Amino acid sequence: MLQELVIHDFAIIESLDLSFERGMTALTGETGAGKSIIIDAVSLLAGARGSSEFIRTGAKKATLQGMFFAADNDHTKAELAKYDLELDGGQVLLERDLYASGRNVCRVNGQLVNTSTLRAIGETLVDIHGQNEHQELTKPESHVHLLDQFGGAGVQNLLSQYTQVFATFQKRAAALRKKNANEQEWAQRLDMLRFQVDEISAANLTPTIEDELEVEHERLANFQRIQDSLAEAYGALSGDEFNPLDAVGTAQSTMADIGNLDPAYAEIAENIASAYYTLQDAQNDISRQIDGLEWDEGRLQEVEEQLDTLQQLRRKYGDTIEDVIAYGKSAQKELASMEATEADATGLEEQVEALRGQVVDLGAQLTAARHKAAEKLEAAVHEQLKALYMAKTVFTVHFAPMPEDEYSAFGHDSIEFYIQPNPGERSQPLAKIASGGELSRIMLALKTIFAESDGVTSIIFDEVDTGVSGRVAQAIANKIVTIAAQSQVLCITHLPQVAAMANHEYKIGKRVVNGRTQSTVTPLSETARVDELARMLAGEEITDLTRQHAQELLRMADQTRAKLVHK
Repeated sequence: MLQELVIHDFAIIESLDLSFERGMTALTGETGAGKSIIIDAVSLLAGARGSSEFIRTGAKKATLQGMFFAADNDHTKAELAKYDLELDGGQVLLERDLYASGRNVCRVNGQLVNTSTLRAIGETLVDIHGQNEHQELTKPESHVHLLDQFGGAGVQNLLSQYTQVFATFQKRAAALRKKNANEQEWAQRLDMLRFQVDEISAANLTPTIEDELEVEHERLANFQRIQDSLAEAYGALSGDEFNPLDAVGTAQSTMADIGNLDPAYAEIAENIASAYYTLQDAQNDISRQIDGLEWDEGRLQEVEEQLDTLQQLRRKYGDTIEDVIAYGKSAQKELASMEATEADATGLEEQVEALRGQVVDLGAQLTAARHKAAEKLEAAVHEQLKALYMAKTVFTVHFAPMPEDEYSAFGHDSIEFYIQPNPGERSQPLAKIASGGELSRIMLALKTIFAESDGVTSIIFDEVDTGVSGRVAQAIANKIVTIAAQSQVLCITHLPQVAAMANHEYKIGKRVVNGRTQSTVTPLSETARVDELARMLAGEEITDLTRQHAQELLRMADQTRAKLVHK
């Protein structure tokens, strides 16, 4: 459920901090007061498309925050897990900043996400229904999922079996099509992959091989220069006529003799001794290098050939040796797949036909189970519509079988909800129903049935009671209360019958401060609710009689709500 909503510099809202409770909350107020702005804010938090036009005039950005409690919402937990996110103390914090430049910054529990991720998570938390807004129930592509959801474990288990077999069938059928499409192209691709894999494997590549070979090539190519320099350096340190080491040793001994006379002399003696040992170590190192020198003309040619091979590989398979190695791995993977297909090519057609038979059989079972579920759903919707004074409206689940070569991952059926609003009229797709009042009641009927299994924590109805009055308005209010027993409901309404049924009520208004229009939101006490309902009943002039009527409406609402919730 939505616990806290914080809005800054959004439309005509300068700053707003609202807390919400369980059950049904009504948002009332004059037309144009800004009730829908709050719904727009929640919609943006749930991932709706943003625009800089939402930013309050003169502000640099609009800031929206929504804290949701979702400890019992498995849908939300599963969606968070997809993005390596999790609940924080059972809560989810959605945040969104809209900048005047058009930039959007979205966060979930403090972690930056993109808008599509925000939308995927937001859809599990809040479901917004508006008078003219196409929601899940009016999207034909979602009807098959809603029916499967209503069908329960029986339908869903069959769907799971079907989905697994269908995925295997598609994979094997694709392999067969690829092989049969062009046998010559297949064979040529196979030969080329084998050549490429062998060529790259033969080079025994490592990420550093080229650098290592270039260092070795430099050493071999400059052998004579290296040999001459080492010999000259060794001779300079150990000459027969003048031996620098002996001279340094003599200097050290001489200074050591007078070292006890002055600390400065002793320090000089130590420095000369250090230089002596350093030169001695250098002489030994040079000697070892000379002893290790070995001229191998064949090795120089071999290194040059290897470097040439590396250059050719880079020219064919990538700019760097790392690219060549990566290409080799990719080619090896494709080759293994093709060789595996080759190995069982004899039985591939038989496998595909066997899998096709399983797809047809499981699909038929799934269709049969869906038809049974559809009958129950039609009966359940009819009961709901009767309570909404639409007893003559006929709701049907329309099945259209797919051609065999167009079977989907969800079965053999194209499913859409149809409505016959009045006797004698033709049945029409739910998505094409024109009457706002009828659509609102049909959506409420379906929402009442699906509310428990939908899993969303908050449902928002934005003036779904438009175009109705009297007993129909009361029936709509009753349905919203029924839904609120399963999920938190926020409801924008102009009807006193609906507002009276709410557990909580906020009045939305607006005022002018320093020449600027600002929205205000006021939680209503019981006394204030009486005045607000009286205003909704009578308009501007509130009398004692309208107050009495409002009190009676609240009293009757309490009784009706108690019956509905504990039914």
